[in-house]
This record gives sequence, C-alpha cells and structure tokens, in this order.
Amino acid sequence: MTTALQPTIPPPIPPAGRRRQPPPVVPASLIEFGSRRAFVVAGVMLAALLQTVDLTIVNVALPTIQGSLGATVDEGAWVVTAYVIANVVVLPMTPWLQARFGRKNYFIVSILGFTLASLLCGFAGTLQSLILFRIVQGAFGGGLLATAQVILRQTFSPEELGTSQSIFALGTILGPSLGPTLGGVITDQLSWQWIFDINVLPGVLAVAILWMFLRDDGRRERAPIDVAGIVLLILTVGTLQYVLDQGQRDDWFSSATIVSCTLICLVALTSFIVWELRTPNPIVDLRVLGRRAVAAGAFVMMASAGVIFSALLLLPQFTIEQLGFTNTAAGLLIGIRALPVALLTLPIGRLANLRRLDLRYVIAGGLAIAALGTFALARNTTTVSDFAAFAIALLIVGTGIAFVYSPLLVAILRAVPAADGAKASAFIVLFFQLGGSFASAAFVTIFERREQFYQSVLAGSETLARPVVRDFLAHHSLAVLAGLVGAQAEALAYADAYRAAGIVALLAVPLALLIGRGQGSWKRSPAKNVPPPIESGSM
Repeated sequence: MTTALQPTIPPPIPPAGRRRQPPPVVPASLIEFGSRRAFVVAGVMLAALLQTVDLTIVNVALPTIQGSLGATVDEGAWVVTAYVIANVVVLPMTPWLQARFGRKNYFIVSILGFTLASLLCGFAGTLQSLILFRIVQGAFGGGLLATAQVILRQTFSPEELGTSQSIFALGTILGPSLGPTLGGVITDQLSWQWIFDINVLPGVLAVAILWMFLRDDGRRERAPIDVAGIVLLILTVGTLQYVLDQGQRDDWFSSATIVSCTLICLVALTSFIVWELRTPNPIVDLRVLGRRAVAAGAFVMMASAGVIFSALLLLPQFTIEQLGFTNTAAGLLIGIRALPVALLTLPIGRLANLRRLDLRYVIAGGLAIAALGTFALARNTTTVSDFAAFAIALLIVGTGIAFVYSPLLVAILRAVPAADGAKASAFIVLFFQLGGSFASAAFVTIFERREQFYQSVLAGSETLARPVVRDFLAHHSLAVLAGLVGAQAEALAYADAYRAAGIVALLAVPLALLIGRGQGSWKRSPAKNVPPPIESGSM
C-alpha cells in the first residue's frame, strides 16, 4: 500500500483589472474578551459620541455665535452646513481609507484631527476661520461612525452581532439627542467656545485607550487612488448638501445658484455612478447597494433619520421662540427622548442575537410606534402646551426608534458577506446623515409654506364681523391680535411638519419587510494564516 500526496489545487486567478474579494469571515484575532473588550468599546464609543454630538450641539448655540461674531442668520448657518458637507463627502470613502491605511491608523488619526480642529474652532475669532475649522472637523469626523461600527462588529463574536450593534446604536442615537441638551446648558452657563472645547479631553482619552488596546487588522490595499471618483464624489455630495441647506433660504428653484448646483449635482452623480461601476479600483463600491437588504435598509434608515431630526430641528425653535423656554429647558426636552433609547437598546440588541427572531417585524413595529409618537407630538403642539405634553410624545418616539435602529443594523449586516460589512456600514451611516439633511430641508419648507397658508386663513377669519374679535379689540390693541394670529399659525405649521414626519415613518414600514431574513455568512476565521491542507489517498 502506498500513499500519494496531492496538494490541493490553488484557487483560480481573478481576471485582470478585478480585485479578488477577501473571504467573508470575521478574523478571530480581532475578537476581544473581558477587560480588553471593555476598553476598546469605551474608546470607540467616546469617538462615536464626539461625532454624533457635534452634529447638533451647535444648533442651539448658533444665535449666540452669530451675535458674538457679527454674522447674519444666513452667514451663521454655514457653521453647520460646512461641517455636514465635509462629513458627508468623506463618509463614502471610509472603507477605502480603512483598507489603505488600516482601521487602527485611520481611526486614531481621524480622532486626533477631529480633536485638534475642535480646539481651533474654540479659538476662532472670525466667522471665516470658524467655518474653515468646521470643514476640517467635518472631514476628520466623516469616518468616525462607519469605522466605529466596523470595529465593534469585529470586536464581538458573530453570535453577538446584536449586542455590538446595539452599543453602536446607543452612540448614534443618543449623540444627536444629547447635543442640544449640552449646547443649551453650556451656552447658558459658560460660553459658545466651550461647545467645541469639551471635545478635547474625550478625544485625547479615546486616542490613548485605542492606541493601547485596539489591534491592527493588518489590512493594507495599495490600489491606485481613484482621483476621478473623488472629484465627482465631492461635486455630487457638496452641491447636493448646498441645495438642501440653502434651498429654502433662496426660495429653491427661483434662485439661479440653486438651479446651477442642482444641474451640477445631477451631471456629477450620473458620471460618478457610471465611472465607479466601470473602474477596476473604485473609491466607493456601489455594487453593495445592489443587495436588496442594503438598499431597502438604507431607505429605512433615511426615514428613521427624518423622524429623529424633525424634532431636533423644529421643537427647540418652537419652544424657545413661542413658549419662552430657556436654551437649557429646550435641550433637556430633546434629551428626554433619549431615555427609552438608553434603557431599551441593549436589551433589544440581545434579543437580536437570536437567529429565530424575524427582525423585519421588530423594525416595522418600531417605525409604527415612532409614527404614533410623532402624530402625538403634532397633536400636542399648541400655543399653551407645557413641558410634560411634549415629553410624553417624545418618550413614545424614543421607544419606537429603540426598536428600529439596532435591529436594522443587525438585519443588514447579516444579509451581506463579512467582506462587504465595512462598505455596508458606510452606506448605512451615509444614508442616516443624508436622511437628516433631506428631512431638515423638507420640514423647514413644509413649516414655512404652511405658516404662510395658516397666516392668510386665520387673518381672513378674524374680522370685526365676529363678536369675539370686537370684544377682544375693546381691551387689546390690533398688534396684540396680530401676534396671537401669528403664534397660532406657527403652531399649526409646526404640527403639520411633525405629521409629515409621521407619514414618512409609516411609508417606511413596507420597506422594512423587504430587508429579508438573510442569515449572512458570518464565520470565525483562524487567528493565523494556515497553508492549504495536504490531502492523502490510497491505492
């Protein structure tokens, strides 16, 4: 009897111009346990909160910043717009940047850059310098969320995907809700510069923790830089964000600038899609969106962002301007919505670990609850509402969002191979931020148009032909009556904007059912590269 040694046949060489995809596995060498996992999670969450809090912390302080720097409302708005544009431009490139420089190097450099830019924002003495530093801050912060999600997914075992994504969801949802609260308290008690200075200590702490405890994934891809793709991406996202942020202020398509930016955006987007699908080394792999789970999940994420940002954008304005709330009270009101998110997200994440649980129905139910809360918010928006009336509605919204976000992340990541996990994560975060931008533009437009409508309707009905109007004017001036009419028109317009957000959430319910129950191909890989086995046979 003899034994013949026959090496396994090597895998076929991929066609020229195509990069071979890495195997769909989660490297076991990156999975952490015990105290080391706790340190990695703490550092990652600190970094994620830096980015998400800064999305909204400036909003409450913006009037103070404008007054301090002598800026108009339109000029001051660029403090927010510049950050978001830079953020959204970098986000789709995050998987490529991770692959080229390594997830640890890229993450730490991003945190350092973000922290330094925050410090410079606090020292800015002119509006122009503040906007410049906000662009730098947004560019370094663009990859923090998507990279944080990838690191958490790889730090936990595949069986704990629900837990890792619930931790990520906490930072993503709590940050925008805590931003207005912190911004209001800091602006009232200290100065606007401190809304940037508070980033320094968490940023330095996050870098120190991750430098010591985060492992390098060892990935380096020296593919050629897709210069054309980067230029087209900047043109597409930059002009789109400008149109969304400035459209209502410039009366949309009655402005030549808005029309020009829209045309540039459409041409650049078309060119970007064609180029990225044809080039062998794309800066953004659009093929990931061809997966039904990613495409449907991305639009559900946009809808949930609309629900989240509708209250963040509109409620502080109404409560401060019409109801006389302080900045602190308005910020605390938004923070209340984060309470059910903080309490429910981790338990829901543990439930999502169960493979037999159909997450589609969990997500759909969460969207329905969030819609119900948003409709309650619309009903409670009156000129005599108090803190409690808004708080109850926001608690319902927060409960619904808790059942949407982490199950949605788990459902999407289960439906794609692990090799596409980073790309799917980047698109998820991108669509969340784009959803916030679309929602902000849409809801502001709805509010202003409906306010004009209600103003004309109410003014036309409150005439001297009505006895109650004659009695009122016998004791008050016409200016007081006009003020009451204007306040009522604003309240009704805000309520209509909230109803629109609720309708968006309901329309997303069928999309949640399209995600599917994909179980993915999550496997644990060996810690080291093992050579192909040698097969034996007998004669």
